[in-house]
Amino acid sequence: MRYAKRGPLRFTSHRDFARAFERALRRAAVPIAYSQGFTPHPKISYASAAPTGVASEAEYLELGLQREVDPEQLRGALDAALSPGLDIVEAVVAAAPGSLADRIDAGRWRIALTGVTVEALTAAAAAFESAPEVLVERLTKQGKRLIDARAAVVSLAVSAEPAAAAAAGNDPPSEVGAGPCAILDLVVRLASPTVRPDDVLSGLRVVADLEPPVPPRATRLAQGLLTAQGGLADPLEADRTATIGER
Repeated sequence: MRYAKRGPLRFTSHRDFARAFERALRRAAVPIAYSQGFTPHPKISYASAAPTGVASEAEYLELGLQREVDPEQLRGALDAALSPGLDIVEAVVAAAPGSLADRIDAGRWRIALTGVTVEALTAAAAAFESAPEVLVERLTKQGKRLIDARAAVVSLAVSAEPAAAAAAGNDPPSEVGAGPCAILDLVVRLASPTVRPDDVLSGLRVVADLEPPVPPRATRLAQGLLTAQGGLADPLEADRTATIGER
């Protein structure tokens, strides 16, 4: 399944979404399969969940069911059982070998920086790309640690399209229209540690002293395997193709 976190529901944590999704499974009477043992758990596997506070059009999960169901009816029932803003976008039968995690090694992000000009963001992005490494500080449960925000970034692109800050249905910041708004599109590899949009923004502050006056708005637009051309292969395409071949 592909699902989205939109609008105010972007502040839903992964743990909160997991709880809401399990309630939705019960309300929609989905014949979910359970693990074996003394404490059975529903067979749900999430792939690379977005950070809390970040909107996304491309979150993925896998379900194990007790019997075959119509994917579109399942999608509709679960979507109706979830709050608006937590939206089930697509469901397909897992017909191809391998897990979703095997089909995702990068993500595409769009970040709206209200109050930042295209010229300032272009200069900062150029400084970031030309740096051999960009060390930024991240606070973890084990304390502060330094990570290289540059190593995982595949590409950066800058544009001036305030409407794009809404990214496929998300409301733009209320400040958009009151000043400049530069858009940063980036493709980031999944790595360890994971480089998040806020790490890249911290990197822009390190290399170019770029400090947006308004909190940026980030949206994950896509996930998938990175192609030779720098694009992302749709992780569900193999299942769609395999299903059509079986008909």
